[in-house]
Amino acid sequence: MISLLIGLAALVLVAIAFIPFLGWANWLIIPIAIIGLGIGATAKETGGRTLNLVVIMIGLFRLFLGGGLL
Repeated sequence: MISLLIGLAALVLVAIAFIPFLGWANWLIIPIAIIGLGIGATAKETGGRTLNLVVIMIGLFRLFLGGGLL
């Protein structure tokens, strides 16, 4: 449950980071999602783990598009 809440919060932040010139925020959001992934790894359900993996992938893709900065 905690992993799912962390993943939802990170998903909202990643959506905001898609605004131009806010891509740098992904450097802060990805570690939050990694923490959520670690918490989700201890749970039986896979929903939180999957959500955090998706958030990490979206954040990394956005960093790739912006060259790691924009």
